[in-house]
Amino acid sequence: MRIYVGGLPYSTDNESLRSLFEQVGEVSDASVVEDKFSGQSRGFGFVEMPNVEEANTAIAQFNGYSLGGRTLTVNEAKPREDRGGFGGGGGPRGAWPR
Repeated sequence: MRIYVGGLPYSTDNESLRSLFEQVGEVSDASVVEDKFSGQSRGFGFVEMPNVEEANTAIAQFNGYSLGGRTLTVNEAKPREDRGGFGGGGGPRGAWPR
């Protein structure tokens, strides 16, 4: 099960996120999302747990949990939506109505 973890302290790295969730069960992956330009944490991440019961226990245990002075939001991750291209537009470039 893929779990969303929000409200992470900006000092949290992949290993500390993994260690937190390993208190409840097996973790197959843990990643903190970083800004692609600065490399700084964006304050949220994802944890993959293969055992659904352990994942549900982790969600119950860590949702509302205080970590580094911040309150975590933990729930089952929603599937990624296809955000498509750059949207908008129709017609050739520069073909604005006059």
